[in-house]
Amino acid sequence: MRELRHLTPAPTRDRATDALRAVAILGVILGHWLVTALVASPGGALRAASPLASMPWLAPVSWTFQTLALFFMVGGHVATRSRISSRARGETYGGWLRKRLARLFTPVAALLALWTAIAVSLLLGGATPITLHTVLKLALSPLWFLLVFAALTAATPLLARLNPLWPLAVVLHVDLVRFGLGGPAWLGWVNLAAGWLVPYTLGAAWTRGELERPRAGWTLLVGGAVTTAALVGWAGYPASMVGVPGAAVSNLNPPTLAAVTFGLAQCGLALLLRERLRRAMQRPLAWTAVALVNLSAMTLFLWHQTALMATTATALRAGPLPGLHTSPDDPHWIAVRLLWLPVFALVLGVCCAAFHGFESRTGKRSRRVRGGRSRVVHVRYRSETARAKSLHDA
Repeated sequence: MRELRHLTPAPTRDRATDALRAVAILGVILGHWLVTALVASPGGALRAASPLASMPWLAPVSWTFQTLALFFMVGGHVATRSRISSRARGETYGGWLRKRLARLFTPVAALLALWTAIAVSLLLGGATPITLHTVLKLALSPLWFLLVFAALTAATPLLARLNPLWPLAVVLHVDLVRFGLGGPAWLGWVNLAAGWLVPYTLGAAWTRGELERPRAGWTLLVGGAVTTAALVGWAGYPASMVGVPGAAVSNLNPPTLAAVTFGLAQCGLALLLRERLRRAMQRPLAWTAVALVNLSAMTLFLWHQTALMATTATALRAGPLPGLHTSPDDPHWIAVRLLWLPVFALVLGVCCAAFHGFESRTGKRSRRVRGGRSRVVHVRYRSETARAKSLHDA
């Protein structure tokens, strides 16, 4: 506990930001664990399936656990605030960006190294192409998010003043051309940047102090929710806010207007809950849990799919098990899958124990640099103060 308090020492720290980041990370993890199934075929191959395909009435589950917009809003807020602080300290853009990207990509090295070895072992062991494609796609799928997030982080100085309505307009026109005018499907990939740019620039607006009034949160919540309902109910957008295998259109891959407006509603709710979160984070137990998630955020995000697959592959020796290897096509599968969640969490904890060092090493190096700069500033201040005093005495 003492070390944890030392790692998050700033008395002026907005702990609501950390709480929202933790909610976003845990939402993504639980969402993937609940809607991703690896079904074992008679030949031993594994294929990906989703309960949302056979039970569309589960779509509200995706509304609860699809929290990427929340993560991008918090990321835009933190990155903008960080860049403002770094400029005040006289830090160059290049130095600031290297530290930000190191926090993102240093933990990736371990993931890529392990899965390269696993892929080679699967090939040599005679794994089917379907199995190899399925597991690699799941294991490496978090990397697309990091690439988009890294690009937006690099562009933070240019995006700090951008109104979120501009990228929202781009998403609107792209979907209008794709779905309304029969445009090419590839045009939707423009929304991969524009769609996540909306919550990211919303975070920058939060840093500028433009979202402090409750009216801003209510406008986003109500406007986003009503627009999303209209798009799903009358414009033919899917109700699920995550991809469903076999579906003609995915709201997430690439992001659609419905996913973006849903994200705006989610961000509005988060803004309205900030004060309650700040009060909740005064409780030691709640803050400890949130701090632990934040200190391991990248490790948790990168390895949660590996934890799911490790559990599935290991248990396959015991034969097809309900909720793990069976087809997710009935409510019984959901009930059993919930019982597997603690096992996934336990395996993820093992992954964190093994690979968290890649993330913590980056954080410690960053804190040493900041501490060194603070000591230099303090020494300079004392020197200037002493010089001014000597001149005054003279």
